Amino acid sequence: MKIYISADMEGVSGIVNFAQTSIEEKEYERARALMTGEVNAAIEGALTAGITEIVVNDAHGSMRNIMLENLNPVAQLISGSPKPLSMMQGVDEGHDAAFFIGYHAQAGSAYGTLNHTFTERVHSVALNGKFVGELGLNAALAGHFGVPVVLVTGDQTLVEEARLILGDIETVAVKRAYGRRAARCLTPSRVHRLIKEAAMRAVQKGGTPFVVSSPITLTVGFQQSIHAEMAELVPGSRRLDSRTVEFIHEDMPTLYRAWRAMVGLAVLAG
Repeated sequence: MKIYISADMEGVSGIVNFAQTSIEEKEYERARALMTGEVNAAIEGALTAGITEIVVNDAHGSMRNIMLENLNPVAQLISGSPKPLSMMQGVDEGHDAAFFIGYHAQAGSAYGTLNHTFTERVHSVALNGKFVGELGLNAALAGHFGVPVVLVTGDQTLVEEARLILGDIETVAVKRAYGRRAARCLTPSRVHRLIKEAAMRAVQKGGTPFVVSSPITLTVGFQQSIHAEMAELVPGSRRLDSRTVEFIHEDMPTLYRAWRAMVGLAVLAG
């Protein structure tokens, strides 16, 4: 049995400000150590449950945050950016289940530490009319390849989002968000124990892939009209109003690539 781990940083305990998550900032080294620790806890739980092959995809920012020298040696690390499948690179390589570690709530959530969806340029995202964030988009891509997401960690808002979309899966709330830049955080030792135990249960329980019915309609609301102007340059997209762009396709990987292109173009607009 093979486990795939997509690891982000904003949902890690102790991370409450974007300044901690940027390579140029003083607190970054501490943040990447915290991120690596939570990933290792998930790996240890999977190994204890009998898993022998684990691939970790660094899914935050530059995607070169996880400290390879401190990662459990059983795991292999996908590092660097850009990657064709971005936060989900490698999920199409025959995995049995996926863990999402250190994830955060979607853009616009009422309470969610550092909530956003890929970029600050995005106000909202929906698949077939249902609002999703990075968790939903990435779970849908995993589902296309038959990979169920069986464990999710982050703050309590992310946990609620995961259960709403994915049902009764294993989750760990590593912190309680009071707002976008404040949270009550559990200590690393406690978080590691909780994640390890949840990973063990997740492997034993298994899960069902999250599959979005075709044709799939992606609806993206941007922060400003200029972001939508750039996003609608993606072939096949359609402008719905000043800030909203729609893209419809039968195939989730193609739609995911279109989504990434929209975001990339919106970021270029500034």
